[in-house]
Amino acid sequence: MNIIQQIANELAVNIKQVTAAVTLLDDGATVPFIARYRKELTGGLDDIQLRTLDERLLYLRELNSRKETILETIASQNKLTPALEKAIQQAETKTLLEDLYLPYKPKRRNKAQIAREAGLEPLADQILADRSVIPEQLALAYLHPDKNILDVTAALDGAKQIIMEMLSEDAELLNELREHIWQQGIFYATVNKDKVAEAIKFKDYFDYQEAIHKIPSHRALALFRGRNDGLLSLTLKPGQDDKEQHQRCAQRVARHLHISDTTRPAETWLAEVARLAWKVKLFTRIDLDLKLRLREAAELEAIKVFAHNLRDLLLAAPAGQKITLGLDPAIRTGVKAAVVDVTGKLLAYDTLYPHAPKHQWDASINALAKLIKQYQVNLVSIGNGTGSRETDQLVADLMKQHQDLAFNKIIVSEAGASVYSASELASKEFPDLDVTIRGAVSIARRLQDPLAELVKIEPKSIGVGQYQHDVNQVQLLRSLNNVIEDCVNAVGVDVNTASAALLKQVSGLSSSVSDNIVAYRNDNGPFKNRQQLKKVPRLGQKAFEQAAGFLRIMSGDNPLDASAVHPETYPVINAIIKDTGKPISQLMGQHQFLRSLNAANYTNETFGLPTITDILLELEKPGRDPRPEFKSVKFKAGVESIKDLQSGMMLEGVITNVANFGAFVDIGVHQDGLVHISHLADVFVKDPREVVKTGDMVKVKVLEIDIARQRIALSMKTHAETTGASSVVKKNKARPPKSPSHTRPQTPPAGSMANAFAKALKK
Repeated sequence: MNIIQQIANELAVNIKQVTAAVTLLDDGATVPFIARYRKELTGGLDDIQLRTLDERLLYLRELNSRKETILETIASQNKLTPALEKAIQQAETKTLLEDLYLPYKPKRRNKAQIAREAGLEPLADQILADRSVIPEQLALAYLHPDKNILDVTAALDGAKQIIMEMLSEDAELLNELREHIWQQGIFYATVNKDKVAEAIKFKDYFDYQEAIHKIPSHRALALFRGRNDGLLSLTLKPGQDDKEQHQRCAQRVARHLHISDTTRPAETWLAEVARLAWKVKLFTRIDLDLKLRLREAAELEAIKVFAHNLRDLLLAAPAGQKITLGLDPAIRTGVKAAVVDVTGKLLAYDTLYPHAPKHQWDASINALAKLIKQYQVNLVSIGNGTGSRETDQLVADLMKQHQDLAFNKIIVSEAGASVYSASELASKEFPDLDVTIRGAVSIARRLQDPLAELVKIEPKSIGVGQYQHDVNQVQLLRSLNNVIEDCVNAVGVDVNTASAALLKQVSGLSSSVSDNIVAYRNDNGPFKNRQQLKKVPRLGQKAFEQAAGFLRIMSGDNPLDASAVHPETYPVINAIIKDTGKPISQLMGQHQFLRSLNAANYTNETFGLPTITDILLELEKPGRDPRPEFKSVKFKAGVESIKDLQSGMMLEGVITNVANFGAFVDIGVHQDGLVHISHLADVFVKDPREVVKTGDMVKVKVLEIDIARQRIALSMKTHAETTGASSVVKKNKARPPKSPSHTRPQTPPAGSMANAFAKALKK
């Protein structure tokens, strides 16, 4: 089966759709462009299908390339049979392919190789072929003192090594045993005796066991981190009854050798070979394979979790184009303040010392009031780091003392702000500005437009991942870059205000072209229409085709340039204008009139019904932002540190991270609390993302506080409130409970043990 056919089968679409998508991808088209503007060619494949297609295309092409290399290698050894070639060509996974290649793979000189060099392979073949023989008698013919085969025992040991290697390289047997142990195997963890104090954060794994196939990703990654840090020892056993399962697996190996009558000397001898092959060769190999399988599956799930959280964070509601004062809190080193205009341009900055040791509270209030009044600030954005609640109180006092100042204050996540501050991008943007002031600028801008600011920061530094430093970094980067690309292009970019960092995420635009756009804009003033983009150096026709629909020009020559309508379809709009007799200004936003038009009347050979339908929908709400309306959470007054918390408190908070075992919530005490999956809703929740997403505002009840370990257990169950469920739970209907026979996956219990993951996730 060829790649196109296989992907079509997996996606349950036809070959024509996949062929068109692959052709477009190979020609340099991006997923957002194909999903939005090439629906006729792909039969309407959406962005999720296209991302899956793109990933599978990469995997299968790598698989095919490896197949070609393996076939060439085996052929050069004159060992490629038609049956082997067919098996290799039909291998659907890299694991199976490597199993098939194992017997032919160049290897170091081992006991089996030494035995072959001593001429003992015919002895092994004879015993396998004729079970009526007596191995000891056959071995007498293979004594070679000059090759160190001095007696029958040495000869049979050499034959044994050859057969054991043959069994350990048998693809069918390996796969059978691997799947058996995956279903029956038990994974054990114990703390290394001399590391008990150091390993306290892994306390839940000091004496741990679980079926390997049931271990969730977050737990697997915690186990492997503990091992890699030298704190935990991990062991895989073939089943609950270790001895019995080893015997059963050895019997499976014996059956593979077709041993049926162990009263015959040859079969008795072969049964012992099968036992040793399982114990010495096969189980050792399978132990490594299954630990790798568990880790890879856990990494893929962790990457998926990170991608979901990053998407939610990037698509968080923007406060909009408002003059904003950003405050980067600190205690001893002072609060950094920066005012930016509606486009994010820095207007003024200062450093205030309201807290210890200087205690310049009133002077700081006066300085802030002066900045707010002078620049007519609409919003004050306060970072949620050290000193956040104290700085929030400072601004609250400012509002009381200066009630004539009309502004709102919001606490925002400052994750990654310090990374941006010290980055090459920030140095280029603010070469003469101290890194601490750059952080305040970032905090102000991320309130105005989280997407535009967060794209400047390496995704791993944003802090919404699950063991992100422990996973495959190449896969993680590719996944996160895909999320950023999808989010940026879903929202669209104002070409006259966007930074080069944001522009380079637009479909078709490289980093150098993005820099050229900004340079052209600086030299020639704002772009007046999309066609003017073609004058930008190195922005060719192909890049223009990919990017134009995602670039917005507000208040330009053509109202359509502020919409997601692609310039290539402007002739369609002209046809609608001519047909209806209404100018574009009377078409845009006219919901009822546009709904009355028959889209089929405007199709042609180039643009079909999907494109015309999209055009009419875009005209209804031109340039619409898919992000939600901006809202902010209000932290409870007087609750500023973990010491202020009490069990039973009802608080408002914001979801900062969603993991497979629950959600972390910022409740304004400088330490996120954990709502365990069992406390997210009144009904069983299989996936926390069914109920919450990063950025959601929720009401929670404090269940447990562990000040010594800085851990907070929270609940979102409706019975925890006196006035019903939180808005998030009402909005997102969780799945109904499973039947009584359903066994839930083992998860950390709510409370102190559940919070054991909190610090790990923060690292």
